[in-house]
Amino acid sequence: MTVHSPHHAERRPSRRRRATLSTALSLLFCSVVMTALPAGASAAPDPHTAASSTAPKAAAVAFEDNFDGAAGSGVDGGKWLTETGDNVSNHERQYYTAGTDNAALDGQGNLVITARKENPGNYQCWYGTCEYTSSRLNTSGRFTATYGHVESRMKIPRGQGIWPAFWMLGADIGSVGWPNSGELDIMENVGFEPGTVHGTLHGPGYSGSGGIGAGYTLPGGQAFADDFHTFAVDWAPDSITWTVDGTVYQRRTPADLNGNAWVFDKPFFLILNLAVGGYWPGDPDGSTALPQQLVVDYVRVTTGD
Repeated sequence: MTVHSPHHAERRPSRRRRATLSTALSLLFCSVVMTALPAGASAAPDPHTAASSTAPKAAAVAFEDNFDGAAGSGVDGGKWLTETGDNVSNHERQYYTAGTDNAALDGQGNLVITARKENPGNYQCWYGTCEYTSSRLNTSGRFTATYGHVESRMKIPRGQGIWPAFWMLGADIGSVGWPNSGELDIMENVGFEPGTVHGTLHGPGYSGSGGIGAGYTLPGGQAFADDFHTFAVDWAPDSITWTVDGTVYQRRTPADLNGNAWVFDKPFFLILNLAVGGYWPGDPDGSTALPQQLVVDYVRVTTGD
């Protein structure tokens, strides 16, 4: 996705999207950039390679949010920072709002991030008066991880121009910038590919459309929006492995970077967001039904210690 500052962040463009953007009304860092999809990447999962999407034995929980709470309440501010603003870098159309209008618990153990075609606050975006609202949350200043099993179970939305993502940025983004900070996209989906998600690495020399990654496609024409699925990475020194529902579909090491620097041996923070429009997904059209919702059952990070 495209990058924003942790208080003011947005995603980056993949294939045909990407760039950093951020207008900091907050005190943390500057903008960065989010996930790009490697052109032509689409790895078919090997049914013989599997990794349980459960954490390894003797795993210690480093971070967990099960989103328990009363319907309509906000996320735990001790765990999540709510970003606000637009994102010109990816040419996204939404304005990320504060409060619970676009991100709230449903009272059934889920976080619901809702994208709407509305502008109740007369928000201004890079293209003029904003047409959509949504939400973006991150753990910068609250939680970072270096290695471990990073997992979320969620039900993604659908529709042309809809772009949900679960990803990570290097915590040093404020000092080194993007893509030197590194970006690890655990799951991205663009609405015109209802049955495919993407996992991508971005770093110096392999960012934006040059990101290193692959796609995973459900069998039999299924759509990810039809049910909950579990998206995870197993992150170790010098290797990252992606799974969907426990099935491994790609593993990356420094050998995959064509001599460029591996920047994934340091702390990263988590990000959840739902964008509308942008270079990669394209804008919504007459076929796009709104509102759309990203429903998150839990987010968990475990380590082997």
